[in-house]
Amino acid sequence: MTQKELHNQRLVREAEETVARMHTRRHFLKECAMGFGGLALGSLLGCGTGSGSSAASSIDFDPAHPLIPKLPMFPGKAKSVIYLHMAGAPSQLETFDYKPELMKLDGQDCPPSLLEGKRFAFIRGVPKMLGPQAKFAQYGQSGAWVSEHLPHFSKIVDEVSFLKACTSDQFNHAPAQLLMQTGGARLGRPSMGSWVTYGLGTENQNLPGFVVLTSGGKFPDAGKSVWGSGFLPSVYQGVQCRSEGDPVLFIKDPAGIDRDLRKASINAINTVNEEEYKEYNDPEILSRISQYEMAYKMQIAAPEVMNINNEPQYIHEMYGTQPGKSSLANNVLLARKLVEKGVRFVQIFDWGWDSHGTDASLAIDIGFINKCRQTDRAMTALVLDLKQRGLLEETLVVWGGEFGRTPMMENREGKQNPFKGRDHHTEAFTMWMAGGGIKKGYTYGETDEIGYSSISGKVTPHDIQATLLNQLGFDHEKFTYQYQGRPFRLTDVAGKVIEEIIT
Repeated sequence: MTQKELHNQRLVREAEETVARMHTRRHFLKECAMGFGGLALGSLLGCGTGSGSSAASSIDFDPAHPLIPKLPMFPGKAKSVIYLHMAGAPSQLETFDYKPELMKLDGQDCPPSLLEGKRFAFIRGVPKMLGPQAKFAQYGQSGAWVSEHLPHFSKIVDEVSFLKACTSDQFNHAPAQLLMQTGGARLGRPSMGSWVTYGLGTENQNLPGFVVLTSGGKFPDAGKSVWGSGFLPSVYQGVQCRSEGDPVLFIKDPAGIDRDLRKASINAINTVNEEEYKEYNDPEILSRISQYEMAYKMQIAAPEVMNINNEPQYIHEMYGTQPGKSSLANNVLLARKLVEKGVRFVQIFDWGWDSHGTDASLAIDIGFINKCRQTDRAMTALVLDLKQRGLLEETLVVWGGEFGRTPMMENREGKQNPFKGRDHHTEAFTMWMAGGGIKKGYTYGETDEIGYSSISGKVTPHDIQATLLNQLGFDHEKFTYQYQGRPFRLTDVAGKVIEEIIT
């Protein structure tokens, strides 16, 4: 008998011994005695059989097949989502919100009315006003204003809807990112991608339903929590992939392990998991089984779909991609490939937009311009590429940050920063959406003459989330999950669909 066959037999024998041990009275008394009190307490609290009771959820949920495609509450216009989050918060005043009146105030002391009763992350004392650090022009039939920093994007303004009066109630990065992505400023809630894959499953059973791609050299300030599954089964958390090297860490079999041996190992592990599920009836155990099986399938599917080398040259020129390197452009192209293969939700986080002016890389007139150049071609190509492939109408594309930037210059500790920069700002910023049943060439909302406050069409993170779910076929108020004795939803107890931007 070969060494491989002996190893397989050992794995199976160990699994059988574990299963047999779990059936003994000693194991029952040792491991399960404390469970009776928990069962009684859970019954009194109405918590169902686990942290989330599928029977009390708003949709049908099969814990044994958590990612199978499911029907939404009503026919949605979008089937998938690509969300581009510019971590750090890009300045609306140098991208899409043209404010010539602000230029007239450039260099003047900030009026007291803009400071009294307000809280800022870093501004202290009286800062100077800072005029727009870009030239603007109108483009397309819609006449949308776009800065000179985004020359490629100016060509597709008639494909998108701008949200000019976005707001937030969080002025620090981590809680603001959590609010935008999970519906709450504290840890523990499921991300948008997790909610979507919980509700819809995925059309490709060989790939995750929710994929995360990062660029810029760092994670978002809130860390991996912004793509976590929270209290939903862990099978719905985002799977982070890479555009450089192996698409997923440890996806390759180690030396001496082939596909047959890997399959035997997974079968042995899942035999134990299945017995544990029979005993404890914990749906998280079924999630664990699904994740092992998904990892096995991904070993074949992921390297193929995550390879951009075989894309034609005109596509590389269109996106500005560089195969073999880690970049936002590569991630944006990968996002198109993933939704093309049936992945439900692709989340892109690009770090480096925190333009405080504390150094050149964070200067609004230096580092910020470089970030725009890195983003402009790729995000434009994504919309055009989806459109030419007939995918734009069924793919919702969202772009934005966690908040905006102030119309005054940041003066950390009461002193002007070494470079030109803007502080965090919650009262006004711009986002845009395209495809997935969103109006083309439309602008909703308006800020005041200097871009400080939203004066009409105010939009909150919960409104963004409600609109995203609506386009996928879900009523955000009824799309819930039972947890700790009450139904939770992505939009918490707020949010309204932005009907004005929907076709």
